Amino acid sequence: MGLEIKPVTDPAFGAYGKIVKGYEIGDLLKKMEETPLPDDVIYVASVQELEALPVCREMESNLYGQMPIQVGYCNGHNKKLNAAEYHRNSEINIAVTDLVLILGRQQDITPDYSYDSGNMEAFLIPKGTVVEVYATTLHYAPCHTEESGFRCVVILPQGTNTDLTPIEKTVNKEDKLLFAKNKWLIGHEEGGLPKEAYIGITGENLSI
Repeated sequence: MGLEIKPVTDPAFGAYGKIVKGYEIGDLLKKMEETPLPDDVIYVASVQELEALPVCREMESNLYGQMPIQVGYCNGHNKKLNAAEYHRNSEINIAVTDLVLILGRQQDITPDYSYDSGNMEAFLIPKGTVVEVYATTLHYAPCHTEESGFRCVVILPQGTNTDLTPIEKTVNKEDKLLFAKNKWLIGHEEGGLPKEAYIGITGENLSI
């Protein structure tokens, strides 16, 4: 039986993020139609053609308080959780197609850095919707609702999800989750992740 999918307007979404209104994203959605849509999942952290759009400059000024951002995308086909990640800041997602986000709370990670997938909820993000995913929200690649796949704009502080400089000294247990710059990741053993990924999700590898 698949995971229950709630509308993003459900009050439960308030624990994980909020809908962002007021931005004219038509040009951004149109530009995203040129991006690849593979059979698996592709993530590109920074795309200059997207970052140059006026709406993205406006989001940098307003949504991120004039901190430098990167604008990229996550596209493809996916139905499973596979892993959960978090950052030290909010992430902006823009649904170019209808898509589903499977979300959880960082607060539910145990002191030994395991996490029960049974705590997660799924939400349908309709095409053209802009959402802020809070820093404390666990998330990973979106899931598609149509066999044609999904496209999603991903906006984060500059440098996030890029290659990590090796840590010379670990300070606490959370350090073993650090998978890329500003990216802490907990994987599921069935998630097909690289061998260096920290595996700590217990329970089912959720699927919609």
